[in-house]
Amino acid sequence: MTIELATLIHWLSGMFWALGRVSGFCLVAPIFNATVMPARIRVALILVLTMVLSPLAPTQMDLFSASGVATMVMQMLIGGGIGFVLQLVFQAVSYGGILVGQSMGLGFAEMISPMSNTSSPVLGQFYLVMVSLLFLAMDGHLQVIALLADSFHSVPPGMTGVNDHTLWTIVMAGRDLFAGALRVALPAMTALLLVNIGFAATSRASPSMNLFAVGFPISICMGFIALWLAMRGMASAYTALQAAGWDVMRHLVGL
Repeated sequence: MTIELATLIHWLSGMFWALGRVSGFCLVAPIFNATVMPARIRVALILVLTMVLSPLAPTQMDLFSASGVATMVMQMLIGGGIGFVLQLVFQAVSYGGILVGQSMGLGFAEMISPMSNTSSPVLGQFYLVMVSLLFLAMDGHLQVIALLADSFHSVPPGMTGVNDHTLWTIVMAGRDLFAGALRVALPAMTALLLVNIGFAATSRASPSMNLFAVGFPISICMGFIALWLAMRGMASAYTALQAAGWDVMRHLVGL
């Protein structure tokens, strides 16, 4: 059995277009780009997704031409755009945790994040872990893989999928998603604001009281209580943010 070079290039082209879109997504998307995951597992995940999605990306375009290089760059941008919107959802929730930590006096408490291998506030990491578990529990990883598969039908290789309007859509999505971070942090921040108002009234009534020695432990204790009560609305707030994120990702790929 002989295989012609043109046939081999045509078969490999589908894998390369899928590889570009999948690798662009996995380099940016949360969970898929976690540094805590060994590099071999991440590479194996990219290769498996490429093999699964490659039949959806047939094309006659030459891999080694200028148009082929431009198409590969475009595939990485499309995958990276989808992953970036998903990253915005996760970071919006994490930012809500950072706001709560600053309100209760834990803004200085930082540690190395296992997700990004960088230093970040503890409560921000806690919210990030919670949203990651919610994402997996709601089969978000399967939905985003299905979105990547559908994107090959709506934006096939060789078709321009990233333009000025697309970039502006991502910018506006970032504004809306980070505004939604206030919804995550608002219950706990409101409770802590009332506690601080109480401290202010106490300071006016008894100026000799050392509020730095008394107020700081009380703020932390009340902050944990408010955080525990606010966790009940965490799932609904994340669901609203995730729904907005899905709408933006579908709009990016024309679905």
